[in-house]
Amino acid sequence: MSHLEEMQNFVRIVEAGSISQAAEQLGMAKSGVSRRLVELEKRLGVRLLNRTTRRSSLTDAGRAYYEGAVKLIGDVAELDTL
Repeated sequence: MSHLEEMQNFVRIVEAGSISQAAEQLGMAKSGVSRRLVELEKRLGVRLLNRTTRRSSLTDAGRAYYEGAVKLIGDVAELDTL
């Protein structure tokens, strides 16, 4: 999976509010979305989301990564329209 795809997956989780909702929106299994998040966190060496069975919340690193990812995804989309 490319870095851009990892970012898009993470942004979907944050914006959907949960891994389950993101999985539904992406048409993927919850386990696949969760696994991609864990792989991203391992690659970055930082926890992006604090997860419990009831809810998840962004860590400080997660908030910074989310903001950067949204900007970068928007920039890529803009470049694709040239």
